[in-house]
Amino acid sequence: MSEQDEWEKKHGVARSVPIPLPLNEENFRKIAWLHHQLAPSQAAYDLVWTHCQIVARIARLFAVQYRASMDRGRAASDTNPWGNAFPDAGLAYLGGLLHDIGVYRVFAEDGISFERGRYIFHGLEGYRILIDEGYGETLAQFARNHTGVGITRAEVEQQGLPLPPADYTPRTIEQEIVMYADKFHTKSRPPQFVSVEAARRSAARFGEGNAERFDALVGRYGVPNLRPLADEYKATIL
Repeated sequence: MSEQDEWEKKHGVARSVPIPLPLNEENFRKIAWLHHQLAPSQAAYDLVWTHCQIVARIARLFAVQYRASMDRGRAASDTNPWGNAFPDAGLAYLGGLLHDIGVYRVFAEDGISFERGRYIFHGLEGYRILIDEGYGETLAQFARNHTGVGITRAEVEQQGLPLPPADYTPRTIEQEIVMYADKFHTKSRPPQFVSVEAARRSAARFGEGNAERFDALVGRYGVPNLRPLADEYKATIL
């Protein structure tokens, strides 16, 4: 029996196919299988799949809270690029589950550490995987556009980043929410949750403009209560 046959027998799920909304238990297992299928090691799967589930949960929380604030009559600010858009919490959760799928393509041969100089490609690799797997442009862009606080074409060119010249910034409010949620958990060993202060320091390492973009995200979506998640996963908060 092949590894995939064993997985399907254990989890009761067929091969990975495009995932419709709403996300049900069977489709959740299909995404888990896609992660497992791509992972170069069990350690890589555990690290990335756990991280994606955590980011998905934080993203869904942000989307729900943002919708509630809009329901209470919160006016769109001049600095909010999404106007009066209501984020789809289910789509944000699904995007969180898929956003780091390309990380498996940047592991070193040991299947545990990341290959030097390759990590910056993980968003583009994820985009290509999801397009090839038939997930479509909407979901593939969650992978492409989540790195840092978004990478602009100007930053690619001015910093000489090894990416095709383009904007790698969120195209929808759900993509932005996943990008922001991603800043609150690391794939370090051991994984850790990240306080808003530590996340801002990390953004500021790449310039004051990045720090200001992070501040705008904090103002838009608030700060998550990480303590319950940290206790659940027995992890520390930076």
